[in-house]
Amino acid sequence: MNPLNILLIYLVIINIISIIVTVYDKYCAVHNKWRVKEATLLTLSALGGSITMYITMQLIRHKTKKLKFMLGIPLIIVLQFALCAVVIYYVR
Repeated sequence: MNPLNILLIYLVIINIISIIVTVYDKYCAVHNKWRVKEATLLTLSALGGSITMYITMQLIRHKTKKLKFMLGIPLIIVLQFALCAVVIYYVR
């Protein structure tokens, strides 16, 4: 299996996990249950689930009033794109 396929599989898995954890945290918030740590959500975002987590948060209106998430996740997305651009530039 080539590295690009491995990367794509990883990104699909981390994004699915990010969606599930975000929806689960929203469920817990609504039902006054034990919540997912904010650090866990941000870590999943940094590990590659940032775009789907941001979209999911907007769709289910979760953490949208938290500045840490509304600025932090877009910042993570920008940094991830910048990292990709640097890697592509140097790999060519």
